[in-house]
Amino acid sequence: MLIKRVVINASPLIVLFKSQQADLLPQLFSEIIVPVGVWDEVTGTAQNDAASRQLSKVTWARRVESGEIPQEVAAWDLGKGESEVLSLALNDSNLAAIVDDRAARRCCQALSILTIGTGRLIILAKQRGLIDYVSPRIQALQDAGLWLSDNLINLLKQQAGE
Repeated sequence: MLIKRVVINASPLIVLFKSQQADLLPQLFSEIIVPVGVWDEVTGTAQNDAASRQLSKVTWARRVESGEIPQEVAAWDLGKGESEVLSLALNDSNLAAIVDDRAARRCCQALSILTIGTGRLIILAKQRGLIDYVSPRIQALQDAGLWLSDNLINLLKQQAGE
């Protein structure tokens, strides 16, 4: 299935900007939605990193109000950003949620929300011919603060044919 529209959480945005790979998002997807709670978390006044400086300058990110959090999402007691991401994805079956948090991913699975992890974005980029190798890209994500288990790294490299 070709995913065209996504709603993204703060941590994937932050590591993509920090690793200088956020430019892959508009090349992979026609619409990138950032809930207000996520936007505020990334661009907060206390933040002075690549993501906080660049998010408000990019033209591809669409800032959206999430509305009321449905009870089935609120019951998971996730953070504000994750709850908004999952609420938007739950209300629009054409949206995939980009989240890395384990509890948020479990919630997505329980609610049948299509989910993509940050590592999977790199695989998609290779499959679509946007990058040549995933290994240096995965290393850049790790250097930017994304924790990936050795098993997951091996799985991603295997999926990419490396």
